[in-house]
Amino acid sequence: MRRVPPRVRPHRSSSSSAAGFTLVELIIALVLLALIASLMFGSLSMAARSWDGGEAKANEVSSMRQAQAFLREQIEAELPLRLKKVAELPLMFAGEHEELRYAAALPPRVQEGGAYFFRLAVMRKGDKSQLVLERTIPDPAATQNPEFNDAEHSVLADGIAELRISYFGRDAGAADVDVPSWRDRWDDQQRLPLLIRIDVKPVKGLPWPTLVVEPRRAPESACASYDQARNRCVAAS
Repeated sequence: MRRVPPRVRPHRSSSSSAAGFTLVELIIALVLLALIASLMFGSLSMAARSWDGGEAKANEVSSMRQAQAFLREQIEAELPLRLKKVAELPLMFAGEHEELRYAAALPPRVQEGGAYFFRLAVMRKGDKSQLVLERTIPDPAATQNPEFNDAEHSVLADGIAELRISYFGRDAGAADVDVPSWRDRWDDQQRLPLLIRIDVKPVKGLPWPTLVVEPRRAPESACASYDQARNRCVAAS
């Protein structure tokens, strides 16, 4: 019987046995790499925007708290200065719905110190809207409250849309037994309001927390002769 020799399989070299990348596989890998890079870039950009937004919000909150703390300190220590050359000896104080004028001392940390007449209001100039505190030197020998032409001022906050101020107290000439109430302006030139409420609304974001301040100085402390029955300052005899 004839013997059939075994079939010899062709030998493949080691270089041909190693599988290589085809053009299609290379394109797919590059597309996946581009997608991963895009996702990573988007995540990093979102994280950076979130960080910047959080930092800006923290700065806004810090500025708001500093402004409110400053106003509380000043108004609580308000000076009941009076116009000595006017017969009624009125207080140097004017309370309107959108601005407040009062006498107070500068904080001890300010070098010049002393008593000043202040005006709290929103100042608008072009596209800027700022909460500003102007100050000028009061003159008790004057016949009216000083104006604020070219007065020095400090910016308490930027981007303020609205300032609302309310006053809690009694009508001018009312007795102490009368019930006090909130009002948009203060007309009593002999007494300070019992409470002052300040609401600030920014252009963007939530309104500031309502600030309620109690002036601590009694109005009679600036009067040489005070009529308790009529709640008014009278000229010393």
